[in-house]
Amino acid sequence: MTDLLAYGCSTLRDGPITPSRHSRCGTVCLVLLSLLLSQLLQGCARESAREPVTLTLIEEWTNKAFSEGRQRELDQFTRETGIRVTLLPSPESARDKLALWQSLLETGAAGPDVFGIDVIWPRILNEYLIDLEPYFRKEIALQFPAIAASYTVGHKVVAIPYRADIGLLFYRTDLLRKYGYHAPPKTWDELETMAARIQAGERARGRRDFWGFVWQGAAEEALACNALEWQAAAGGGRIIENDTTISVNNPRAIRSWERAAHWVGSISPPSVVGYTEWDAVNVWIAGDAAFMRNWPTAYVDSRAPDSPIRDNFDIALLPAGSAGHEGTLGGAGLAVSRFSPHPREAIALVRYLSRADVQVTRSRVLSEPPTLPGLYDHPDVLAANPHFPQVREAFRTATVSRPSNVTGKKYQAVTDAYILAVHSVLTGRQRAPAAAAALERELVRLTNFRTRPPQ
Repeated sequence: MTDLLAYGCSTLRDGPITPSRHSRCGTVCLVLLSLLLSQLLQGCARESAREPVTLTLIEEWTNKAFSEGRQRELDQFTRETGIRVTLLPSPESARDKLALWQSLLETGAAGPDVFGIDVIWPRILNEYLIDLEPYFRKEIALQFPAIAASYTVGHKVVAIPYRADIGLLFYRTDLLRKYGYHAPPKTWDELETMAARIQAGERARGRRDFWGFVWQGAAEEALACNALEWQAAAGGGRIIENDTTISVNNPRAIRSWERAAHWVGSISPPSVVGYTEWDAVNVWIAGDAAFMRNWPTAYVDSRAPDSPIRDNFDIALLPAGSAGHEGTLGGAGLAVSRFSPHPREAIALVRYLSRADVQVTRSRVLSEPPTLPGLYDHPDVLAANPHFPQVREAFRTATVSRPSNVTGKKYQAVTDAYILAVHSVLTGRQRAPAAAAALERELVRLTNFRTRPPQ
């Protein structure tokens, strides 16, 4: 019986039984098939059915709430497709993540299949990832142009956006009303004036730990984002321009650094030079700041049920300088490894996670801004996120990108040099003109690019 069952299974593996193949099966096999069909099918399932495909996904986002939300999405994907997905853990810091991603891809390992990549990584990881343009032409056309461009290297689409970020201003609506202000600051000059006045008033009422403005000043990537916003708004360029000219050593960039250094200890705490995103959020949620620069995801924590300020804040574009409003573009996309043994299934996962209905649910549950402009008018998205019109406006009119697209694999060295230069000014270790001149020399050494003021 066992031998015959095995014979029947091998026959089914080759295809359905037809009259031309009766001789191969034999009369006994046909009788068995007619009398023991269910047993035979169960045996075939055990012996010859392929195991469902299991993909591995590694992400650049490690926040607990967002990881739990992603797992729910992956479970739904499995229910829809039968494709299983294992979500791999990752380090916390962006630098450690990038090092791990590079290590995994450079070995040519079969997994992970899908990588969540930061908006500044496409040029760094490009050679290891497949071109998604042939599979997502329609979807790419629906993205915010600035976001789609960030994941494009030449004519190759390295990743499909699924999480959008941009620098924004958070402000206390109750305190603005209390001190006679009817709108958030439109310029950096206005922010300084308003922050100083509110801070002085609150301290006069006994709140000794209250500050006007908190932001990210630690010597990490978030400082590069903050400083780029200051100098780009002032007309000081984007460190290295799209034409590969090094522009950072110019009077407007220098003045923007000097302005920020003046904030330290005046409208911002002296310890702000060590603040990460979460440090700023903690001060903000405690109710100890009038203004905060952060990413849209800080809205979730600010609105938490136990947040003292949950009903007393709103968001706006970052203040403008002479060149307008500028918010550094952040976020992440999904890329497929060219070493994946399951590229078709991996592309299906990317399509699912970037799909409009999935983004609607994600925005409703986790307040993640969609990457598709059309979703900002969706009633479910707006009902859960009344602040999203301001976020959409920022993506449309007030984005500045870090120079990762022109520096490629040298970006980490470039941003490290920039961060150290700005941080030295904020901490008083260097004067801004000297720091900018030294940074320019270092960038020339690193890139061999020529220098020119921003045009």
